[in-house]
Amino acid sequence: MDGDRRGWLQCLLCGAVFAVCMAGTTLPTPLYGLYQEKFGFSELTVTVVYAVYAFGVIGMLLLAGNASDAVGRRPVLLAGLGFAALSAVCFLCANGLGWLYAGRLLSGLSAGLFTGAATAYVMDLAPRGGSSRATFVATATNMGGLGCGPLLAGLLAQYAVWPLHLSFIVHLVLLAGSVAVLLRLPETVAERRPLSTVRPQRPGLPRQVRAVFAPAAIASFVGFAMFGVFTAVSPTFLEESLNVDNHAVSGLVVALGFFASTGGQLVAGRVGPERSLPLGCAALFAGLVLLAGALRWDLLVLVILSAIVAGVGQGLAFRGALSAVAAASPAHGRAAVISTLFVVAYAGISVPVIGVGVLARPLGLEGAGLTFIACMAVLVTSAGVYLLRRPVGAST
Repeated sequence: MDGDRRGWLQCLLCGAVFAVCMAGTTLPTPLYGLYQEKFGFSELTVTVVYAVYAFGVIGMLLLAGNASDAVGRRPVLLAGLGFAALSAVCFLCANGLGWLYAGRLLSGLSAGLFTGAATAYVMDLAPRGGSSRATFVATATNMGGLGCGPLLAGLLAQYAVWPLHLSFIVHLVLLAGSVAVLLRLPETVAERRPLSTVRPQRPGLPRQVRAVFAPAAIASFVGFAMFGVFTAVSPTFLEESLNVDNHAVSGLVVALGFFASTGGQLVAGRVGPERSLPLGCAALFAGLVLLAGALRWDLLVLVILSAIVAGVGQGLAFRGALSAVAAASPAHGRAAVISTLFVVAYAGISVPVIGVGVLARPLGLEGAGLTFIACMAVLVTSAGVYLLRRPVGAST
């Protein structure tokens, strides 16, 4: 019993470190409007600054996503915390746009290292027989951390001093505490190899996975695109269209989506991928409809409902997608298939968000948002119809 308690304590401590790192990736969300005022850049620039993060994540996933299997969990996570600290320093020193790009890129590199290594470490540390609970710990701390970032920054920017600096100072303190925690956790990789043995992961898609992968990837793309647009442009929409200039409210709206995703993933674990994927597509479609209503009629309540409903849909769809493609993949190629799914998902954070920024100038934020919603609705409806006609259990 004592061993189990110790194992769960270590598992939860690792999850807390995971949450601290991921919080840093969304910390700037409610601050973009302040950066726009300070540096005078356009809405397109905001979306590009945000999307640089996704390019960092994708690059690190492909280059070193499997590094912790070779060199150990702790060294990789310590490196991830180092990138997170450098990102915070960039934002603290920011006196021009280049610092923001550098900060977001470093944040993406940090998340790219943490995404796989921290998930594996949480599961390694859990007591035997606790893999299902450990998976939820990893999921909850990942999404919970992403939600805590904008909530913390919004509260500090609105009600404390130094709105563009205090959040990153607090994050540096939390990162220092995370380093201390990591150094006290045991290493779980018994046979470690030199870093020189790590090879880039090449995305792969065996023939037997393709029927499952297509709808799963589309649903993942749309879910991450929704988060990308909410995180990048919702604070601007709230301020310009709804006259909500409270940074804490902006941070809370974004945080609700991430917290709802945690709930959606918990439900997905109970209903299975054959039901969670089409349910996730339906919830994402409903979230898109609510967001369209919010843009059309300038209603805050619809923005909040859209964040919650789309968050649940994203959680259902993404956990269902991961489960479905993992089950359909051959054991020797599973990591490559999952890496491909993550690449598609993170492309959803970057490409549509930049598209909204490009369209915002000629069409306005409402027109750009409605165009985005129409495109995403077509994609998620196509995936949902496919899944209803050919459930993932039948596809495999």
